[in-house]
Amino acid sequence: MCRSIKTLRPPVLPEEATEDDIRAAALQYVRKVSGFRAPAAHNREVFDRAVEAVTAATAELLAGIEVRGASRTSGVSRAPATSQTPVPAPESGTATATGTATATAAGEGRRIR
Repeated sequence: MCRSIKTLRPPVLPEEATEDDIRAAALQYVRKVSGFRAPAAHNREVFDRAVEAVTAATAELLAGIEVRGASRTSGVSRAPATSQTPVPAPESGTATATGTATATAAGEGRRIR
């Protein structure tokens, strides 16, 4: 992903994205896809149409996204924090969350990758 394009939806963005935010993201996207920072004169019209199309599509997307736990009229509210339940240790011969597995038989209890 292009590093210059920011996430424009709440709760990442504290308030709703402005038209300028949306257009700037669209411009960065079109620049990345086309490979042109600024198009030549003979490509300017198609470049500008692409920026407008991506701007409209982005605005439509953001207007339709429903962020759970957030109220559209009163700003963004975060969902209440929940306590995390500890995960029990895996049984012998099973994969763990870190991508390792415990060995069975002769090497029981050793981690293998």
